[in-house]
Amino acid sequence: MNKANLLTHVKEYLRIDGDHDNDLLGLLIKSAIEYLSNAGVNEQENELYKLAITMLVTHWYEQRHQSIDGRTSRVIEMGLQTIILQLRVGG
Repeated sequence: MNKANLLTHVKEYLRIDGDHDNDLLGLLIKSAIEYLSNAGVNEQENELYKLAITMLVTHWYEQRHQSIDGRTSRVIEMGLQTIILQLRVGG
């Protein structure tokens, strides 16, 4: 999946103008891809994969003061697990 397109998508989703957070968002995107890979999901070119990355990046970006250790909250974890299972089976 094209990381530049993901960066543009995430910035639009988060309504971020300018480039001041590009480095942080790039790190979060790479981390989300690694997170999914560690969960057994290979990179895919579909909307569900893009949604999973968007969910993780949004959560980590908006909760960065609370998620210093990189863990996800229980709320996002539940929705994300469902998506991961679908991606693993369908991918």
